[in-house]
Amino acid sequence: MMYLNILYMKTASSSCLSYVQCAAPCVTFLAVDQTCHRCEFNRQWKSQPFIGSTPAGNIHLSAAVYFTGTSFIQMKKVFNAFGVRSMRYQAFRKHAKTYLEPAIVWKWKRAQQVELQSLSQQSKVIIGGDMQADSPGHCAKFGSYTVMNLETSTVINIQLVQSNEVGGSYYMEKEGLKRSLALLEASGVTLDCIVTDRHLQIQKYLREKGITQYYDVWHIDKGMSKNIDKLAKEKDCEVVKKWQQSIRNHLYWTASSSKTGPEKVAKWTSVINHIHNIHTHEDPLFPKCEHSDVIDKRRWLKPGSKASYRLEKVLTNKRFIKGVEKLSPHHQTSSLEAFHSVVIRFAPKSVVSARVHLHVPRVAGRGVAGHPGLESIPGGLAGHVLAEGASTLLSSSSLSSSSSSSSLLSLEVLDVSSKIGGLASSRRRNQRLWAGTGSV
Repeated sequence: MMYLNILYMKTASSSCLSYVQCAAPCVTFLAVDQTCHRCEFNRQWKSQPFIGSTPAGNIHLSAAVYFTGTSFIQMKKVFNAFGVRSMRYQAFRKHAKTYLEPAIVWKWKRAQQVELQSLSQQSKVIIGGDMQADSPGHCAKFGSYTVMNLETSTVINIQLVQSNEVGGSYYMEKEGLKRSLALLEASGVTLDCIVTDRHLQIQKYLREKGITQYYDVWHIDKGMSKNIDKLAKEKDCEVVKKWQQSIRNHLYWTASSSKTGPEKVAKWTSVINHIHNIHTHEDPLFPKCEHSDVIDKRRWLKPGSKASYRLEKVLTNKRFIKGVEKLSPHHQTSSLEAFHSVVIRFAPKSVVSARVHLHVPRVAGRGVAGHPGLESIPGGLAGHVLAEGASTLLSSSSLSSSSSSSSLLSLEVLDVSSKIGGLASSRRRNQRLWAGTGSV
């Protein structure tokens, strides 16, 4: 052990000399040797226990950085600014490889098995699925497809798909869903329905499989709002902007208050009459607006005007109407989007994707080809693995009994859960479902 400094100090109660010794590699560890010159008695006090040959405080420091998504480089800069000695990056990566990442895998596999066993005992399960790519657009190299139990906002499975496995980035989402559904089927889970976006390949695949599919309202709303924003910038169409929020509210109310597809379409198309101050409709499924007769004065659209004509085309587009017919009446994927936000916190696309994903040749169920012990990596913990480098996961050895006990020490102190339902409220996209009486 290399000592950086030795401090001699005389105690108040005796003439013993105390040697305060600090080892450079230990960082958080402090040892005090005490020797009595009269009786030659000596003893050593240690500030913390050891795990193997590593001070427990060092592992906890690495765990604190790793499990909170903090950058080690930024942490080291802060320490250096205060003149506080810190470990080297190589030591941090060794802790992650030896203790933290195996603990994450062990913790996730156990939690996933419990979740799948619980789901297999239920008669029907409502799940949501969505993919997060490592870059925007259709040029992504990797895609992470997440399946969540929407009734409990708990991540069930994550699939990492590489574009060259499936012939292009456009096909990654379908492949991720197929793998996830295969896992659920093998575990004996019976599906009630699945809530997704409007990906065309997924629509066809679920239709062929006979699985009921609903669309997340926010994904429909997002596309519609973009079209309205674009329309409102055109000449003589500025008045459309004043109706945008009301139309969005009507979309959410349509989804939450309808029981069948035709009823959703009838309620949705009634907005065309409503914006022209007409509140009775030809469709018998929704013959009249449900709002009160007293309505605030608004700038009603004039029938036949440019704004009226262009807005009607946006709201009654054939593909859009098909989407409205399949709007989810109960659960949305807001919790799933919130989870993806958590993953970005640990694995920013602009920083991590180029450095980390290139090291991962293939992952199935978050498991790595050739590494059967790593079949599934967690929902709530997946971001930690991505953030610090999936490449280390490939070379991680199987979890031994000695490392598991020390790994759990860090995990139990910093318990990271995959259940993130509470985070959904902080998402901008989690629009409140219109709870009124049908008014827009």
